[in-house]
Amino acid sequence: TRKHWRGALRAGSTVLDLSGALDREPGVLVRAPWLGADAGTPDLFTPAVIPAHPAAMALGLLLERLQQTAPLRFAAATVLAPASEFGRGAMDELHQQTVSLLSFQGLPRAVFDAQAAYNLLAGFGENTKISVANLDARIHRHYEALGGGRWPSLALQTIFAPVFHGHVFSIAVELERPMEITLLEGALSGVHVDLVLEDTDSPSNLAATGQNDVLVRLRPVQHGRNPSETSRLWLWAATDNLRLYAQNAVECALDLRRLRPQGTVQ
Repeated sequence: TRKHWRGALRAGSTVLDLSGALDREPGVLVRAPWLGADAGTPDLFTPAVIPAHPAAMALGLLLERLQQTAPLRFAAATVLAPASEFGRGAMDELHQQTVSLLSFQGLPRAVFDAQAAYNLLAGFGENTKISVANLDARIHRHYEALGGGRWPSLALQTIFAPVFHGHVFSIAVELERPMEITLLEGALSGVHVDLVLEDTDSPSNLAATGQNDVLVRLRPVQHGRNPSETSRLWLWAATDNLRLYAQNAVECALDLRRLRPQGTVQ
């Protein structure tokens, strides 16, 4: 991507970067058309567009809807990231480690340089080829770019989970004032969000597989006299990270297609 993208621009092409290589290039836009309130709309002078990271999209979508109901005082999120975040090599090694552990053999460590199978990690070994910290920074950077200063500041932590696909989120939110729980549930519900009301159908990476929407469950923290209101709540959410990213890439491509000339110039 870095080698050829400028040549593509000179040839008159539109650049949609799914590799993330152009993430910090001047003028390149991070986009999520679902959200609308992002850093900008592409025009004929936009050098390239990067579809936003799916975790940043999901966090932005949920927090934006809550903020439309009541101002948010504080928000913090832990993102459980799957092996597919780090490419095919990471998925293959997770599979090999799982098989090796069950057969009491030595663990392959070429990618993680650590035991990733049956383990939760905030970082990998010294010789790893991948980085949880870089992923954490990318999610946070995309969240800030999409919000354009309109969303609450987010305390973010990313943890590697020993699964192949799917993001899971644990999100703590504090509102400026107590709100009816039913109003908060109504604010979250809508296009692209599936509100789960029953504990038996808890959002999970498996439940989100093949789903187009963000699955989310709201759990209020009771701390006042009125049990129907709360100013503090937990969100437990899950998405299909690959499907969400693909959908966003298609939406970004359709946005860019509208900028292309239609018909023949006389």
